[in-house]
Amino acid sequence: MKNWKRILLSLTISLGLLGTAVPAMAASQETSVKVNDEAVKYATGAPILDKGTTLVPLRTTLDAMDVKLTTAKDDTITAVVDGKTITLKSKLTRIDGVTYAPIRIVGDAAGYEVRWDATTRTVLLVSKGGATETAQTGGRGFMWEVESNGNTIYLVGSMHIADESFYPLRPEFEEAFAEADYLGVEIDISNAADETTQKLILDLSMYQDGTTLKDHISSETYTSLVELLKKSGLEPKAFDAFKPWAVQSALVTLQSTTSGYEMSSGVDMYFIQKAIERKLPVIGLESYESQLGMFNDFSKELQEEMLKGTIDNFDVLDSSVNETAEMWKTGNDEQLLELTDTFSDNEEYNKAMLVDRNIGMADKIDGYLKNGKGEEYFIVVGAAHYLGDHGIVKLLEDKGYKVERK
Repeated sequence: MKNWKRILLSLTISLGLLGTAVPAMAASQETSVKVNDEAVKYATGAPILDKGTTLVPLRTTLDAMDVKLTTAKDDTITAVVDGKTITLKSKLTRIDGVTYAPIRIVGDAAGYEVRWDATTRTVLLVSKGGATETAQTGGRGFMWEVESNGNTIYLVGSMHIADESFYPLRPEFEEAFAEADYLGVEIDISNAADETTQKLILDLSMYQDGTTLKDHISSETYTSLVELLKKSGLEPKAFDAFKPWAVQSALVTLQSTTSGYEMSSGVDMYFIQKAIERKLPVIGLESYESQLGMFNDFSKELQEEMLKGTIDNFDVLDSSVNETAEMWKTGNDEQLLELTDTFSDNEEYNKAMLVDRNIGMADKIDGYLKNGKGEEYFIVVGAAHYLGDHGIVKLLEDKGYKVERK
């Protein structure tokens, strides 16, 4: 596998910061909603993406689903569905006088299947009773279980960018999560818009000494970047203030979003959203400082290699993301291990991306297993962290634990 595919892999199933390193390069495409193939027309407000959650104007959406809204106050919604009153807890947001709620929570509660059409960027709400297609799970995915001292930990391998075809997840995921006392993730990316976090991201991803990108990469790489930005309808100097690793991350984000894959649909974000709704504590095994610092500490040579590889293969990135998505859906351990092993062709990259981080995460998981509190943890980190000689599974087995594939 070429080096650029290794870099793509790191951003799709190994690193939880995809899409947050730099400001969006282009305006987000609009999202629409259909209920049983009928487009929902919003007279006031429109679907929006807020911290990774798709929010819709509540009353108009419920009306389109033939659900009568009774009350919507604080974090509680009461409505009438088929003559029955239902109550659900959901984060409500007021924007310009319009009440918004998460589309997946509302759709599920009202008895609809929530699907995603990546081509048209449309949320599809389909009546379960009248659905013309048989509901299927999005795929097997990756999950392991380890028990010790009365504690149970489920280890879930995430793909950080995904689309709605990944859902619904198979029941084993949902059942394990339902019993969890804590959700563990690499970092809690739901707070990426926080002012302090944004400042940290910009301080580390941008040059602070008066230099620009052009001063730190070869003229050939810079020229190729300018040509790519022009071709994509962007300003040629759009990222002159940013470091190579940040620009490379933004390019992958742009292409994957165009293909219908987004961080807001990633497996870790899916469970973060559900944790917020359940008021379940979210714990980070890493931090923004550690992940951003890792990139920032990459050598000048490695940063340019990452950027150049992405530029040279920009037009085929989408097909590679598709291949990685299929690998996740089939839950193919052999393919995952093969992909993970591609990190090893660069010692600096492999040590930073996997070896050191895996040790840190395995040590934290070991601590959870030893606390003797009889708790259950649902840990979701990039799938690439689990397998191989330096993977979390092997590290836990070396500590004497039995880790079972689920």
